Amino acid sequence: QVQVVESGGDLVQPGGSLRLSCAASGSIFSIYLMAWYRQAPGKQRELVATITNGGNTNYANSVKGRFTISRDNSKNTVYLQMNSLKPEDTAVYYCNIVYRGSAYWGQGTQVTVSS
Repeated sequence: QVQVVESGGDLVQPGGSLRLSCAASGSIFSIYLMAWYRQAPGKQRELVATITNGGNTNYANSVKGRFTISRDNSKNTVYLQMNSLKPEDTAVYYCNIVYRGSAYWGQGTQVTVSS
C-alpha cells in the first residue's frame, strides 16, 4: 500500500513564494513519475508539473518560469517551489505518483494567494 501526503500550503500575498512537499511512503522501490496537479473552485483539476526519476521535467505554460519541481529519490519526496505567486494560482494542490502502473493521490494542500 502506498500513501501520499502533501504539506506546505498556506495563505500568501501576490508576488510571494511557497514550497510544497509531498512524501510517498509504503513498500516503494522506485517511483517513475511524480507530479503536481491543482484544482481551483469550480474548475477541473489541471496538471502543473511533472518530474521523472531521471530528472526530466515538464510544466504547464501558466507556471513556466515561476514554479520549479524537484525530487529527492532517496526520500521518495517531490517538491514544488512556487515563486511570483498570483491570485490565479489559488487552488488545492495535489500530489500524484505513478508506481508500478497505478496512480496514487494525496489529500491535497490549500494554496491561497490574496492580499
